[in-house]
Amino acid sequence: MSAFLKSTVFIAISICIFLLLGYFVFIREEKVDYNADVKPIINQKCISCHGGVKKKAGFSLLFEEEALAETESGKPAIVPGDAKNSEMIRRLYLKDPDERMPYHEAELSDKEKRILEKWVNQGAHFSTHWAYQPVNLPTLPSKSIFDLFKKENGTEIDRFIDQKLTSIGLKRSLEADKRTLLRRVSLDLIGMPAPEHVQLAFLNDSTKESYEKLVDTLLSLPAYGERWTAMWMDLARYADSKGYERDYIRSIWRYRDWLINAFNQDKPYNQFITEQLAGDLLPNPTDDQFLATAFHRNTMNNDEGGTDNEEFRTAAILDRVNTTWETLLGTSFACVQCHSHPYDPFKHDEYYKFMAFFNNTRDEDTYDEYPLLREFRNNSIPQYDSVLNWLQISSDANTKHFYKTLVKTGQQCINSLTADSLTNAALEDTKFLRMRKNAWARIKQIGLSNKQTLLVRFRSPVDRGKLTFFADSSHTNAFAVANINKSKDGWNIISIPITQTMIGRHDIVFHFDSPKLKNENENGIVFDWLCFAPTFPGCGTKDFDTYYSTFLQLMNKPDAELTPIMMDNPSELKRNTYVFERGNWLLKTKQVEPDIPSIFNQQKNKYTNRLDLARWMTDKKNPLTSRTMVNRLWEQLYGQGLVETLEDFGSQGAAPTHPSLLDFLSYQFMHQDKWSIKKLLKRMVMSATYRQSDRKSTRLNSSHANISYAVFCLKKK
Repeated sequence: MSAFLKSTVFIAISICIFLLLGYFVFIREEKVDYNADVKPIINQKCISCHGGVKKKAGFSLLFEEEALAETESGKPAIVPGDAKNSEMIRRLYLKDPDERMPYHEAELSDKEKRILEKWVNQGAHFSTHWAYQPVNLPTLPSKSIFDLFKKENGTEIDRFIDQKLTSIGLKRSLEADKRTLLRRVSLDLIGMPAPEHVQLAFLNDSTKESYEKLVDTLLSLPAYGERWTAMWMDLARYADSKGYERDYIRSIWRYRDWLINAFNQDKPYNQFITEQLAGDLLPNPTDDQFLATAFHRNTMNNDEGGTDNEEFRTAAILDRVNTTWETLLGTSFACVQCHSHPYDPFKHDEYYKFMAFFNNTRDEDTYDEYPLLREFRNNSIPQYDSVLNWLQISSDANTKHFYKTLVKTGQQCINSLTADSLTNAALEDTKFLRMRKNAWARIKQIGLSNKQTLLVRFRSPVDRGKLTFFADSSHTNAFAVANINKSKDGWNIISIPITQTMIGRHDIVFHFDSPKLKNENENGIVFDWLCFAPTFPGCGTKDFDTYYSTFLQLMNKPDAELTPIMMDNPSELKRNTYVFERGNWLLKTKQVEPDIPSIFNQQKNKYTNRLDLARWMTDKKNPLTSRTMVNRLWEQLYGQGLVETLEDFGSQGAAPTHPSLLDFLSYQFMHQDKWSIKKLLKRMVMSATYRQSDRKSTRLNSSHANISYAVFCLKKK
């Protein structure tokens, strides 16, 4: 080859190489992934000073609008597309430790600096964390060579798993023997060995369908509901006692039975959640729907004398907020009580907007844990039915609802422990109001419109007592007066007619005295609750006295099983919700209304109560609910979730080992399986991944075996 030709070829090759280098360096510059590359650096090295808790120099990297906003200097620290003029990038390269960032910490590596610089030059684009993006159906990987040539019955799950296996040079193990499978799937689905006849039927069945028949049989057994109820009871912080110092007994076992029935009936998960969060707000709720709300009555109750009931009521509300997020949404939210989330896009006031969904519930840390569902037994059943039938004669729907709710739940009443301005009276052991000789008390701002009857639940050790009620001041005319005699067998309920027509809200001032009380220290009447009610339907008719007497009997000493449930306050007792400064319930700042975090409510839809909240949570557009439950069930079967941090899908939690598989199962759970937990579990245990042998291949060294275990999270059975 001539020198000229050699020179020409060399120049041509050089030009090609130059063009290729230019293409890859300039044209095909790799795009920086905010979630994978940038966010981990920010979370680890920057956010402690420039995030939800602190915003030094007025600079925060938690939210995009804050990161690109002007700082205390009057200029933004990040100029999208211009790293050279971005103060944040300049500070990374300074040598003075008083000016270089991170401040007085280890300098970023060259690689970390280049990533942040490239990110800014590429436009400083923020992106939504994977867990807060909608659940979409991913593309199924093609069938693996293992399936095509070994003729294994792989499922869609196995195609995702095999894809990951192939990428690291591994392959799926062969199927376990029948006895191993029998033991494994029995312990997983029903929590115990299968009944003997089920075992024999499977072991003696040589057909290809034998394993599927076994799975279907196990899912139909009563023990299935008990096994998965045990899991849910842990999540619901179930206990048969109240907690705290006294840890007194709590009768809530009927909620446990509701769970067992719900799992065995395969209640769709969206309905399962809705009834537990807001069963009481459904149209004409059934006893079962009331019982479901005991989910959030598993909060602790403090009966110790001298405690502040409002403090522990507030603690219970905060617990409900945190449990809802961690258990049902797989997200850490508790820290937002004190400040904006340091790593995820949740602002401080959004915690209290969410808290407002629960803050209007009727419970007040009372000794008897009102409200209580009354499930009538024996002779009380026909009495209850007769009262309900009698209530139908009323043409006023509100009156019907009021009395039906009152007889069913013992509410809507005013607990005596809310009384103040006490004279010769006391909140006895912070449980009940006790009045002595010539005693006075007040209950503030009670709605009295359309109220003609006052019901009082009390006990009294003395006869000839007189109870007198005034509106706003003791100098007005009394609107209700009752004679009180010594009560027998504990609590009594009396009905007192209201003799004046009153409108709106008023302070109620009341007085008690008895000539039987000889000195001011002698104990008199004890109040449990007061209830201002409309006239009982049918007043003036022939059978009114009979049915009203039956109603009072049911209210007074019902033959019923009592279970704590959720109920909202009536409108006249509605609570306002405020942001707590630094999470301190005593330091209330601005008032807020119920809402979900803005990252999930870009359309600014209005949510007003727990039923709205439940509907948002079970909406198929919600990115967290289905993912969280799928991940929990996977963890129960494999020993570790597809996301290892079950309660934290946030940016500080573990990344999914198989994100496409998680989304595939979550999408199928909502759409194809119609929220059926049994179908989802069957989908998982029918996979070849679940059914493979746990025997380590002799061709793999120990490090390969450990990788395989980490990938599949297989637990030996």
